[in-house]
Amino acid sequence: MILIQLFFEFFKAGLFAIGGGLATLPFLQEISQSTGWFTQQDLLDLIAISESTPGAIGVNAATYAGFHTYGLVGGIVATLGLIAPSIIIIILVSKVLERFKESDLVQHIFYGLRPASTGLIAAAGFSVVLATLVRVTELPSNPAGAWNWFGIVLAAGLYAAIKKWNRHPVVYIAASALIGIAAGYLHIFA
Repeated sequence: MILIQLFFEFFKAGLFAIGGGLATLPFLQEISQSTGWFTQQDLLDLIAISESTPGAIGVNAATYAGFHTYGLVGGIVATLGLIAPSIIIIILVSKVLERFKESDLVQHIFYGLRPASTGLIAAAGFSVVLATLVRVTELPSNPAGAWNWFGIVLAAGLYAAIKKWNRHPVVYIAASALIGIAAGYLHIFA
């Protein structure tokens, strides 16, 4: 029964996550809250691993979440659930779009979908920033202690490095991992 639910949950995410992998994050948060299959910390780990491994983040995230939930079979089922809507829709759209690609209606649909994708990605990004850089439980009682200063400095430093040197993302991911290892051994962050 859990495999059917796993497939269905990720099928819904794949069906409505317009805009690519990052747009799946709000759906993953909803899956986490509604099923309890993974925690908020698991979700942050899922994002880090999905961003750090080759392939599309949405597919990587589904595979990771499915594996975390139900092992190898769960990873396969969640991945198939996530990609099935895309396969079905692309086949249907490619047949129809060729005939109607100059249609004003089709152009208006795409005009509306682009901001929707942007909003989904921005909401997911904001959630990741908030979960990573702010300890929300500390906010009311200890506003200064609510900030993950190490994470803020690391994120700002990486942003500046990306803007200045524009290296391959693997360079920044590897550098971040090494900095995290060093910071952990030096007990720099809480």
